[in-house]
Parts: sequence; C-alpha cells; structure tokens
Amino acid sequence: MKCRKQEEKAHRVHWEGKYVEGYIPWDRGDVSAGFRLFLEEGVFPKDGRILVPGCGHGYEVEALAAAGYDVTAIDIAPTPLARLQQRLQARGLEARLVVDDLLAWQPEQPFDAIFEQTCLCAFPPVDWEAYERAAFRLLRSGGALLALFVQTHREDGPPWHCALKDMQTLFAPTRWDWRKSWPPQPMHTPPLEEIPWMLIRK
Repeated sequence: MKCRKQEEKAHRVHWEGKYVEGYIPWDRGDVSAGFRLFLEEGVFPKDGRILVPGCGHGYEVEALAAAGYDVTAIDIAPTPLARLQQRLQARGLEARLVVDDLLAWQPEQPFDAIFEQTCLCAFPPVDWEAYERAAFRLLRSGGALLALFVQTHREDGPPWHCALKDMQTLFAPTRWDWRKSWPPQPMHTPPLEEIPWMLIRK
C-alpha cells in the first residue's frame, strides 16, 4: 500500500505539473473523432452510468453531459478538473468529477460503461495489468469498455503504443468479450491514430 501511495504521489506531481506549465501536446482542444464515432453509433448507454478515466480537460465529459448522459470523470491532476468544472458551470451542466488514483479508487457502485481514450496509453506497459484489473472492477458484469486504442507506431511513450495483439492479451477473452470494432480514427498528430473497439465485461 505504501508503494502504491508513493507511485500515486509521483504521478500526481508529474501530470499536475504538465497542466500547470501548459505543456499538454496531447490536448486536442475538442472532442476526438473516435468519440464522435461512438456518439453517432449510439453505443453510450443512455440510461446508464458512464466513467471517463484520465479525462484531462474533459471535452468528451462536457459533450456527454450536454447530451444528457450520467457521466463521472476521474483524473489524478486537479487543475484540468477545476477547469472542466468551470466550463460545466458556465453551461449549466452537471458531471461528477473525481481527483484520485484510478488504480486504487473505490466508487460506491460499478459503472455501465467506461470510455477509454488516452488513459491506458498514459500508463507505462508495466502498469497495464493494473489498469485492466481496475477496469474490470469498475464495470458491472455486461458493462461496456468503449476503447480507443492509441497507435503510435513507436516503442517509447507516453503515449504508449497499444498494439492490438497486446490489448487482446491484456483484455483476455476469459474476462472480456471483444464485441465490435470500427475503422481507425485519426488523432491530432499524424501518423497517430486510434482503433475503436467495444469490449463487454464478462
């Protein structure tokens, strides 16, 4: 537990520092193409609870709230969540915003869907198994992991390359049903792209 707390503090200092300094090249300034695809496909559960982990400035959180979804966002850095809260209040929108370590967070009840965009790829691969365990724990049985697996086509990170073969090993078929995929979606900086997948927690 002590080791996890030390890691959490280090991660918080690291990512908070990026936002305070304004060095956030991953920030699109708007919702992603992959998010628009999921919204158009109607895969977000209208009557369910949606979690957006590692949301950053949370443009997708704001869009989900505006569309009437029940959305919770979590990030380890407080500054982007404070900015997101200001935007939500300015528009009269509501979302639950949580400053916490995703890997250790224990909500009162599981979610119906998780929208995974740039959270997994922000963790080094050594932490990916912990992310998978957290996602499994945070979703109800039958809940959907709506993932945009980042393809960087390089070995270093962040963002780390989420090769599909590695994702299929990480989210094993004994625990996850790989239900549906869509064509790759562009990210803000070519050749980066995201591969949309819907996984169902068993």
